Amino acid sequence: MRSSGDHAARSSHRWRKRQLRETKDRTQGMVTRRAFIDATSAVGATALLGTTPAAATTAPPAAGVTHAEARARDAIRAANVGMRASYAALKSELSTRLSPVIVVQNDATGGRFTLIRDGSPPETTCPVPELFELAKSISHVPQGLFSILAAYVSDTVPNLPNASRIDPHDLDMVAFKGPGSVDWIGPLQEYATTLTTARRQLVHANLPKELELSCRKILDESLTFIRDSVRNETFDMASFTRFSAATYPSIRTNMEYAASAQISGVEGLMRKWRATVGDEQWKDLYTVVLSIWTTSELNQASIIIRRCMNPAKVATHLIDLSTVEIPRDPIFVALDNLARIVLDNVSAEMVLPTDPVVADAFKGKEDLLSVEILRQLGGPAGAPATPASATESACPLLGKKTRPPV
Repeated sequence: MRSSGDHAARSSHRWRKRQLRETKDRTQGMVTRRAFIDATSAVGATALLGTTPAAATTAPPAAGVTHAEARARDAIRAANVGMRASYAALKSELSTRLSPVIVVQNDATGGRFTLIRDGSPPETTCPVPELFELAKSISHVPQGLFSILAAYVSDTVPNLPNASRIDPHDLDMVAFKGPGSVDWIGPLQEYATTLTTARRQLVHANLPKELELSCRKILDESLTFIRDSVRNETFDMASFTRFSAATYPSIRTNMEYAASAQISGVEGLMRKWRATVGDEQWKDLYTVVLSIWTTSELNQASIIIRRCMNPAKVATHLIDLSTVEIPRDPIFVALDNLARIVLDNVSAEMVLPTDPVVADAFKGKEDLLSVEILRQLGGPAGAPATPASATESACPLLGKKTRPPV
């Protein structure tokens, strides 16, 4: 007789599989390799769908290609289509079996965390105290002002201490309207109304005194800058940088409070979930953190979570997944990509057992042909011009720097 635990595990597995199937077609923003349907031949596509090549309607061969050559090339393509179909089926099944997994969706409130494990439905919570969102909200005010004014600044790099760090072409792209217009006044005044309300209500928010004072300083400096700019019907980067420099110490204070709130919230949740999962399963925990590209490295959630994971596996089991935008279904996106990563980690060592360097490229973020392309291009000359980090090691194939095995 099967136990109730077995029944719960099977029910959870069926629930997860159904959820993944139902959301797959409507999910956007997945970070996966090119879909296998792209550029497949008519013969390959029909073979994938279960019909015979003879029944397929093929386009006339390209100029200079005989019908025999076209048929042979379609047959070659069909082999790849068959592989991709098998791979997709295995990955889809694997994505329903991964456990335990934590999925983190970064947001303005400190993150939405979901625990997925066999035998239980997913558990989702937002663990970070509200102080995180409040402190960051006021810290973002200078960026809000700049977002209104940026299109109207001069496209000439200003005389600032950090002028050499500003790309002139980037500035030209951002300053697409230039300083000849005062259309910024209306939006700036509207934002001032929002800031005035926040400043008036600040005392009632029951914030820690130091945080309240820093928020007040940021809001007061912002409203003063807006008042002077509107009154004079002009602004420049010199006046804006004076304003932003005056707010920076207070922004640092807000950052301290936001970071402390997030650490306490996330670490508290990790302790709770570790007790729920048990130490034996926790040591094999996968964590997928979804974030947009600009926050995908040294991501705040990842920094905290890695301290709570098994140190021996954190390098391979903590996945920072960069997305174009926040996906509609973060759970499907996370599990789909995690399944691909886990599958590639295993298949790389079994399919390419005699070449660890190429296997590492298959397992990591590199394209499988990256090592060979670098070799043919002469190494760094064809590689992105980024400095090697302290964690990189010499590639035995090229004698150059490359990422270490994951």
